[in-house]
Amino acid sequence: LPNPKLETSVLSICLNTGALMFTVPSGLCAAISTRVSNELGAGRPQVARLATRVVICMAMFAGSVISITMILLRKSWGYMYSNEEEVVTYIARMIPVLGVSFFIDGIHTSLSGVLYGCGEQKIGARVNLAAFYLAGIPLAVLLAFVLHLNGMGLWLGIVCGSLTKLVLLVWIVVSINWENEVRACNLRTTIKISFWRAMRDPSLFGFSLLRQKTWC
Repeated sequence: LPNPKLETSVLSICLNTGALMFTVPSGLCAAISTRVSNELGAGRPQVARLATRVVICMAMFAGSVISITMILLRKSWGYMYSNEEEVVTYIARMIPVLGVSFFIDGIHTSLSGVLYGCGEQKIGARVNLAAFYLAGIPLAVLLAFVLHLNGMGLWLGIVCGSLTKLVLLVWIVVSINWENEVRACNLRTTIKISFWRAMRDPSLFGFSLLRQKTWC
């Protein structure tokens, strides 16, 4: 990078701002994962579907408010971190990209919470791997070091990775069969209950050998 001191300062501010703004979608993710898992366990697939739609609307609203507020305050945002005009000016240029990034992050983080509630954490991990390691990071390197967009290019690569993740998660969540998820949830619960009952009283299920191996 041509000016590593400036780029490092600006990217540090961007990361700090991102950590601050991520508290909202993180809360939505935790809330929807709990709600979806509870509704599936209670055998209410329609309510789980409704909760998913509600959290998407909430994420879009919160992301819009945060992004618009940041864009309106872009010329003064940098002064919260630095009094150097060069840094403040660079941050003002970065804020619109950050706003788009946070808007997308809010939605795909909430969708990840839906998958967590369905017990499909492995799918979320695979989507992250594909979106950021196969798309986001290569594009960030291309934009920053080949096309010489520097720090802006690095963050644009992150935005591309987030957008890829959003598209994949929307496709996956839209394809969810909620009735099947209820059946899968009941099956997992039955298996776990049977296992722990067998551990406590192996004579009921013929698991004495399993218990002996477990406690040895």
